[in-house]
Amino acid sequence: MDINDARTVVTVLGFACFIGISLWAFSGRARKGFDEAALLPFSEDDLPAPDAGRQTKEGNKNG
Repeated sequence: MDINDARTVVTVLGFACFIGISLWAFSGRARKGFDEAALLPFSEDDLPAPDAGRQTKEGNKNG
């Protein structure tokens, strides 16, 4: 087995992994989890920003 055979095997395995991940990502079973994850940024809009109201030693960092 020379280097070209190894390159071919790695390329085919990489392509097979790509196809497998693509099929999983677009399957109906994964859709529910992806829909929930897509809404995560909007789930806690009414909470203040993590460092809102914080001040540094020099004073208010916003101005």
